[in-house]
Amino acid sequence: MLFLKRLRLSHSYATVRLIATGLVMLFCPAFSFADELPKESVLPLAMASKAAQAAVEACKKDGYRVSASVVDRAGVLRTMGRADGAGSHTVESSRKKAYTAASLRRATTELAELIGKVPTLQSLREMNDEILILGGGLPIEIGGDVVGGIGVGGAPGAHLDDACAQAGLDAVGAAPKIPTVK
Repeated sequence: MLFLKRLRLSHSYATVRLIATGLVMLFCPAFSFADELPKESVLPLAMASKAAQAAVEACKKDGYRVSASVVDRAGVLRTMGRADGAGSHTVESSRKKAYTAASLRRATTELAELIGKVPTLQSLREMNDEILILGGGLPIEIGGDVVGGIGVGGAPGAHLDDACAQAGLDAVGAAPKIPTVK
């Protein structure tokens, strides 16, 4: 009889121990997988808004009525500002320039020049309907990470859109991206 009681106790203890071990094994690997997940910097809305506003204000100071859009690293719109009197077409062009700069991680003026020099790259324009390879889009790089893109549309020249977009980058401490003149 004593033998049976000990067997039941040891059996109960073994069951509890088996369940506890299973639970530990079930949840411990999750922690190691979580450590392997990539970490990404995120462009905060306040910073995106500050960049867009600075770009619009820089162009306004020079007499240009533009729109400025800021997208995150995936090309999703974070914020957009349209100056009083800016053409309606500037809204979409600024967004697409920002998308292109973030997606391809290069200034859109640089991409336009590259396509001009290497005609076989024309297909870049047709990768999807969101691509717009026209000056005025700059990637937003902070701390070595591209966290988004800014696009400006509406100034009378791509170099002017670029300058206003650069003012947006400057306002948030992002790396300068205006292509150097060769």
